[in-house]
Amino acid sequence: MHQGLKLVRISCVESGSRAPMAPPLGNNEGFIGKTVRRRSLLTGAGVAALGVFGGAACSRVPEEGKVEGGDLLDRLRDAGTVRIGVAGEVPFGYIDKNGEVTGEAPEIAKVIFPRLGVPKVKAVPTKFGALIPGLTQARQFDVVSAGMYISPVRCERVLFSDPDYLMLDSFIVKKGNPHGIKKYEDIVKKGLKVASGTAYAQIATAEAAGSKSVLVVPDQVAGADAVALGRVDAFAGTAVTVRDVVKGNPRVEATKPFQPFIDGEPAYGAGGFAFRLEEKNLRDAFNKELHKLKESGELLRIVKPFGFTETEMTDLTAAKLCPPVKGAS
Repeated sequence: MHQGLKLVRISCVESGSRAPMAPPLGNNEGFIGKTVRRRSLLTGAGVAALGVFGGAACSRVPEEGKVEGGDLLDRLRDAGTVRIGVAGEVPFGYIDKNGEVTGEAPEIAKVIFPRLGVPKVKAVPTKFGALIPGLTQARQFDVVSAGMYISPVRCERVLFSDPDYLMLDSFIVKKGNPHGIKKYEDIVKKGLKVASGTAYAQIATAEAAGSKSVLVVPDQVAGADAVALGRVDAFAGTAVTVRDVVKGNPRVEATKPFQPFIDGEPAYGAGGFAFRLEEKNLRDAFNKELHKLKESGELLRIVKPFGFTETEMTDLTAAKLCPPVKGAS
């Protein structure tokens, strides 16, 4: 390496073009388990020269794990539009039959961003496992608005808002719950088969409880089918998604919601919005508005149509759910 040249990391997307779709992560992406999987973008020296090429909009990415302030909020105000990443999961964030984005997280975004001076919210659908790469690497959107669980693994890669809900887990089981499943440990003790959705946090929770093999299916709808057909004995998901998908299905039912534990500690199912590490200013401004919604009771009114109740409201913070990040103030 030449003397006097500093190695930095950048992210560049050509102006007027759409960044390529980021590939989904493996099944351990973002779980609440102990394994940490990191992805980083490293570039060579002399990257300052990239600024001379026409049509390229490049922004500096902070050193791994380092949080910076950022000016994205100002740029969003100038543009008048924020792009939100959604993953097609009911009730958290999805495109409805009219082609409009909705769900608990997008509806919160539709309230908060106009109050921040950004009147238009545009949805960018992708797979759940591609949300974080789509935000931090491909830069397809400006914020993840998908009810994403806040976990230590994910906290190393993105900045989270404080959670807008706290969710318990539940299982989809055959009608009558013939195996008497109430928690993950029941599945292990009885040698039963369990499934969960792609990149769902419940996979790591099941594995931490001792499940040797968790069948990964696309979503809760596929999970209900797997249970009904006898491929698995239970599907693990959030209480709200499980409760919603079993409605009107005579072959399956939802178990009573419960708080799972990992190594004796509660594995909180608290979801929030994800921002790039270099955009702390945007995250903090978003948090201020989110707190106002909580204090006024408006947050519950926004999410209630999607099956959320007072039980899912929480005062937990991202600081409690995330380990300290180097460089954060």
